[in-house]
Amino acid sequence: MRLGALALGLLAMIGLGRPAVAQEYPNRPISIVLPLAAGSGLDVIARLYGDRLQQALGKPVVIENRPGAAMLIATQAVANAPADGYSLLVATSSAIAINPVLFKQINYDPVKSFAPVSLYVKSPFILVVNPDLPVKSVNDLIALAKQRKDLNYSSPGVGVVPHLAMEYMKSRFGLEMAHVPYRSTPQSILDIASGQVQLGFVEVGASLPLIQEGKLRVLAVSSASRLPILPDAPTFAEAANAPDFEAVSWHALLAPSGTPKPVLDRLHKEMKAIMADPEIKAKVANLGLIPIDTPSPDGIEAYFAGEREKWGALVRKLGLEGSQ
Repeated sequence: MRLGALALGLLAMIGLGRPAVAQEYPNRPISIVLPLAAGSGLDVIARLYGDRLQQALGKPVVIENRPGAAMLIATQAVANAPADGYSLLVATSSAIAINPVLFKQINYDPVKSFAPVSLYVKSPFILVVNPDLPVKSVNDLIALAKQRKDLNYSSPGVGVVPHLAMEYMKSRFGLEMAHVPYRSTPQSILDIASGQVQLGFVEVGASLPLIQEGKLRVLAVSSASRLPILPDAPTFAEAANAPDFEAVSWHALLAPSGTPKPVLDRLHKEMKAIMADPEIKAKVANLGLIPIDTPSPDGIEAYFAGEREKWGALVRKLGLEGSQ
């Protein structure tokens, strides 16, 4: 009887302790660690919802930029942080789906090191060509690429998403094009406009002025939905009759694995409400990004698994596994 009473008492304490975690959280400032520098689209959006989180949680939310080493510095820092909800990471497809295959060694596990909080933005790319190239649509480009073997495309580097997006397109449609890697995004785009290279998947914000000036011709966007900032540009899926085609990066808020579920649930709930706000959605869209209604944590895990499979298989096919 005494053992039974003790067991009941312990169960009661556990039951009381669970909600107490959520009630006590947070009791000090929260850090959101970013793998890119201040001023990037990822940074601008984090500061938008960081302010809202601070209001909702009643404690300071500090944005901490830790750029460098292909996002490894920030990602590893949060993977090794205490699992208490006070250190969060903004992750992208590079950190979670590409780098684990591209790099020989990383000090985190993309599956086991993190717990998902919110998947809130997709970052698409625009397929652009130099206006002198005699193509007006994706189908025109595919037909030309099958006739000619001298087409080339630029990207900001080997293994980055714009590079892999083009290789994904080449693989899907049996195309041959030479890759010309650059060390910076702006130069990789400017050289399409000048004719040094002929085409590429480019970031929206960095290419929009050149598009508006007529120095780049837009063929399609790489996301499954059209871009509010370029509503007349078809999706690649529409333009090429490839319904399942999507080649995007994304922004997700993660916590270290082992963070208490009540804390994760609280953060997920607050982020879902914040990113559903029309004002926030409009500001995200104006950056050339696509705000999305976050799936459940299980849904986020499933999406991550699909992205790891897609990009990991492509990195291996290209012979880039462990190349960095």
